[in-house]
Amino acid sequence: MPSTIAAPKKAPATETDFLPLQGTDYIEFYVGNAKQAAHFYKTAFCFQSLAYSGPKTCTNNRSSYAIRQNKLTFILTTALLPENTNVNHSAKYLEGMMYIYMTKDN
Repeated sequence: MPSTIAAPKKAPATETDFLPLQGTDYIEFYVGNAKQAAHFYKTAFCFQSLAYSGPKTCTNNRSSYAIRQNKLTFILTTALLPENTNVNHSAKYLEGMMYIYMTKDN
């Protein structure tokens, strides 16, 4: 019975990564109610509270809650004034992700 022998495959040329990302720093979501969304993520998915920014910290146009689970960090933001730019996005699409911040080598 004749056997077939495959030709050896050539090793692919090594390519350099033009953007060497190491992961995400955080992902910011614009939501209708940041406090309620943070509570949901904490109770349903075991996220931990990390930080708060809002009227109590002299940020009068938005309210943000930062939550973390291991290396994953979410920032949940709600606009408090109609002039805020993310209100237009939230009003049009209800909720959405606006920013993804990546980490890389310096």
